[in-house]
Amino acid sequence: VQLQASGGGSVQPGGSLRLSCTVSGDIGSVNEMGWYRQYPGKPRARIAVITNDGRSHLEESVKGRFTIARDNAKNTVYLEMDSLKTEDTAVYYCAADEVCLKSTGQCLYDHWGQGTQVTVSS
Repeated sequence: VQLQASGGGSVQPGGSLRLSCTVSGDIGSVNEMGWYRQYPGKPRARIAVITNDGRSHLEESVKGRFTIARDNAKNTVYLEMDSLKTEDTAVYYCAADEVCLKSTGQCLYDHWGQGTQVTVSS
């Protein structure tokens, strides 16, 4: 099971970016997926999560500016980031809490994608 994140980059304040993260492998089902971000010297912090039936939660710091969505057929989660601020500059990580294998039904836990840098600067 692998998570591959993409879509980071540099943008000016007020701009937008869209992050994507795809789960690959022998995938039967993916439960909750989410996005975290990490500032230098700080622990990773959750900012958005979405269940496999589409229920989502966003932290207050991003609510109203970020949107999380997923495509279960593609095993992909998205983070649409609008009205970006300099304080959104961080490394962003995607995660999946439970992935059940198609062939065996075995469920594996706590998967992380590689980080993707988001830089908001004028």
